[in-house]
Amino acid sequence: MPELRIRWLLKPVLPVAGVLLLGVIVFLWVTLSLGEPERRGILAVAAGGAVVICGVMLVALVALIQRPMLELQEKIARLREGDLTATASFAGRNDELGELGRNFNEMVRQLRESQEATHRAHRAEISRAEHLATLGELATGLAHEIRNPLAGIAGVLEVLGGELPESSPSREIWKEVRQEIGQIQKILTDLLEYARPRPPQFQRGDLNATAEQAVRLAQQQVLSRPIRIELGKAPELLPVEHDAAQIQQVLLNLLLNAVQAIAEAGTIEIRLEASGPFAVVRVSDTGRGIDPAHLPNIFRPFFTTKGKGTGLGLSLAQRIVEDHGGRIEVTSAPGRGSCFTFRIPFQKAGETETSSR
Repeated sequence: MPELRIRWLLKPVLPVAGVLLLGVIVFLWVTLSLGEPERRGILAVAAGGAVVICGVMLVALVALIQRPMLELQEKIARLREGDLTATASFAGRNDELGELGRNFNEMVRQLRESQEATHRAHRAEISRAEHLATLGELATGLAHEIRNPLAGIAGVLEVLGGELPESSPSREIWKEVRQEIGQIQKILTDLLEYARPRPPQFQRGDLNATAEQAVRLAQQQVLSRPIRIELGKAPELLPVEHDAAQIQQVLLNLLLNAVQAIAEAGTIEIRLEASGPFAVVRVSDTGRGIDPAHLPNIFRPFFTTKGKGTGLGLSLAQRIVEDHGGRIEVTSAPGRGSCFTFRIPFQKAGETETSSR
């Protein structure tokens, strides 16, 4: 049986009308004992009073309730059209409708602030895109103006080095110059990779194998140091849609950063696991940690706390992870090490098939 719904305007009127009706009935019963002329006069006065009371109540209800509700409907319609300046004028009332108006105005204020924050973020993203475009043009120019002459200098240097006697003191200077040229070449390579990134070539593969290859490469850097690199695979991990070369680059960058963060003996752990639709990789170390003041900036291009760093490694890592549809985070405490965590989806966005553990 359908529920009986009564309009809000009738809800306060019906009880009062019932009381008035009851009063009239009682009044009629009392006046039946009176004479005919007196009865007529009293009945006329009572009927007129009842009509006046009902009229006053209806006018009061329209003024106090219906008008604010109609105004609220109008403001909601304006809000739906995108007008975030709409506010309820009855918010100053000290009743339930006033509370409703205040809540509505607070909601509009929060929506306005959210919209402004979204616009600021959008402008910042546009500025970043313009900066990257400019950086790409600069990197291309640097590639033509520096890399070719630098390759020629490196070739000449190799020839000169071959002619130096083993006992010559100039061989030490020659080695230092070779190292500096190698550092310049690395900076140019990182700059070009950041400015003109290669889109990922997605293939379904074993993320455990990708991580194992990165660990093998990193272990070559710590053969003469008391640093252990431990790999915790996830045998149950389903195949992951990823560019193995790029994810290996991310892992190797994080592992080598961890190696540089350990002054003497220490441990680096890399752990893989599944979390819902994501494969999660954690790289933690027992190194010196990161200064809390530096944490907000470590993924910014060219930001580095290392003397010979380019400041592009973590920026490249973040870009690669985001190109895979994932995100990367870091937690760190000075003196207690750092932990970088990144997660990428098992499948590219847009595929209908879902993966689970």
